[in-house]
Amino acid sequence: MMNETERAADALHHIDAGCARDEWVRAGMAAKSAGLDFDDFHNWSASAGNYAGENECRTVWKSFDDSGAVTPATLYGMAFAQGWKDPSKSRAKGTRPNLPIAKASPSPTKPVKQAASANAVQVWERCIPATPAEAYIDRKQGKPDGLRVYPASASPLVIRGQNVAGYLVVPCWSGEHLRTLQFIPPGKGDKLNLPGASFLDGFFTVCEITDRVYICEGIGQAWAVSQATKAAAVVCFGAGRMNAVALILREKYPAAGLVIVPDRGKEEQAAKIAADVAGLMVGMPTDKPQNYDCNDFAQEFGTGALAGLLERPVAPAMRYALLSDDDLCKLPPLQWRIKKVLPETGLAAVFGASGSGKSFAVIDMTQAIAAGHEWFGYKSKPCNVLYCALEGEGGIAGRVAAYRIRHGATSPNIRYLVKPFSLLVEADINDLAQAIKANGQSAEVVVFDTLNRAAPGADENDSKSMGQIIAAAKELQTLIGGLVILVHHTGKDASKGLRGHSSLHAALDAAIEVRRDGDRREWVIAKSKDGEDGEAHPFKLDVVELGTDEDGEPITSCTVHPLEEIADRIKKVMPPKSGNQRAVWDALGEIFRKAGNVKPEGAPDTLPQGRPCITLEAAIDKTRARLVCDPKRQTERAQAAIRGLIDRELLCHEGGFVWCK
Repeated sequence: MMNETERAADALHHIDAGCARDEWVRAGMAAKSAGLDFDDFHNWSASAGNYAGENECRTVWKSFDDSGAVTPATLYGMAFAQGWKDPSKSRAKGTRPNLPIAKASPSPTKPVKQAASANAVQVWERCIPATPAEAYIDRKQGKPDGLRVYPASASPLVIRGQNVAGYLVVPCWSGEHLRTLQFIPPGKGDKLNLPGASFLDGFFTVCEITDRVYICEGIGQAWAVSQATKAAAVVCFGAGRMNAVALILREKYPAAGLVIVPDRGKEEQAAKIAADVAGLMVGMPTDKPQNYDCNDFAQEFGTGALAGLLERPVAPAMRYALLSDDDLCKLPPLQWRIKKVLPETGLAAVFGASGSGKSFAVIDMTQAIAAGHEWFGYKSKPCNVLYCALEGEGGIAGRVAAYRIRHGATSPNIRYLVKPFSLLVEADINDLAQAIKANGQSAEVVVFDTLNRAAPGADENDSKSMGQIIAAAKELQTLIGGLVILVHHTGKDASKGLRGHSSLHAALDAAIEVRRDGDRREWVIAKSKDGEDGEAHPFKLDVVELGTDEDGEPITSCTVHPLEEIADRIKKVMPPKSGNQRAVWDALGEIFRKAGNVKPEGAPDTLPQGRPCITLEAAIDKTRARLVCDPKRQTERAQAAIRGLIDRELLCHEGGFVWCK
């Protein structure tokens, strides 16, 4: 007896997978509600000529909810509309007859068995044997063995709006069972699969299977492989079926050597398949375009060259590589987004008590990252940033405006999200990742301000809930391939660090704590891979007026103003010991401290964020009186001293401005 899952699968595979996208999605939702899994949905989708790949299928599958809006009845209704006959009802009366049919190889007259719900046998019987003159066979330099053509004299057969008269017909066999048919147009156009029948465990074989089997997507690749190697080549009817077919072949031929031959761009998928079946793989040259295949290679370089390529299959990389001391030494060093503070990839947090200034610090930090400027003296590597301001667009708009007023400009490499978002909703994660890609810019750093708003309703103290938050953040991190930063609060006892379950701190690759004592604030590296934990960096918040409200009262926000940074920097640099350069150097230290961190109008973009800067003219004018010499020579001597400090790389000079290096 057929169970409900088998019945649902039979109905799904009767529906044309190449239908319009909304119908495809609807069928998938109905299949999921009927108890089918992703593999069922993916294998069905892979049979379509417009198949977009496993990643697209998986993303859509994950978006299906369990609301009950689409039920199994939808699946069966769609199948009935396309001529499906429910096998669970039709099989109760006796057995189905064997129908005479020509098999692909070796005998064209042997009878085959066929599922009652499919019409592949009847369609196959209408076809006529293919000849070498068929356009597709001639173009791909193939052979007609086991193939047929749908004749114009037969009853019209229309698939996805196309009359398939004159199309080459490739059968999909499972032993003596004809599963379905694929139709290949003589000219340009999509390959079409027969509606009402499914591939299931079927495939088509070019040449007899012996000790080695090459597994290919389509008939053109299989022809080229078999002609080059004289070995069997199996047609999977699409990249999405290569894994299923490889597993079937491994079970049927346990001693055979299986070699996966993917199209260009599908090497990663092929390597996984090869690993699953203890097989090998052969990739196309890396300088070739996407979807370049072995038939293209044979036509470009010749069958002999393809034979040489196919005779050198490689084993897929092992999942677990065991390294020696020498191997460890050859590994690339840890890559930093902010050197010694934040890694280039991973999961990080910036946390502090309410009112500590952590959001202002994060704004300041992300602006530095986006522009590639130093942050509190630490070098940064520039990249695109997405700032998810989940506590309201008004606050973030004011903070960004204040930064722009104080520093003269903001980085164009930052985008902002102000709509609600939840890490605990799978669709939100996938949609955000898609939005990042659709924007035309990657986002190597994504900030969630705050974690509480990014996981609404979650119990931060519960280990299971925190585990879900961590897993979701890491999933997004994997999708963007960069760094996810969570802005979070401390608990009631700030000395205990991050609020919530301790598993969060353990999962972080880096953490920054922001503290406040009156008007004085500081940030501290609380955790860093190979960085320096515990070093404090003081700052204050400068109030910036943005305008006035409807009552004429000022609208304000704040910006970060580093403290003691310049004094510390001057101490670390080896200054000149005496002479005019020393006098000018000491005078400039005081001048820079008084200048503050406001970027002067006209200063170059290479000026590090927050670095005090003055014009060269002002530097000369304000230091020359410090020199003990004839007043008529003071300007000349001050110029020479500053030029010497620049030559010694103690000062930077660009565009008429100078600042401390």
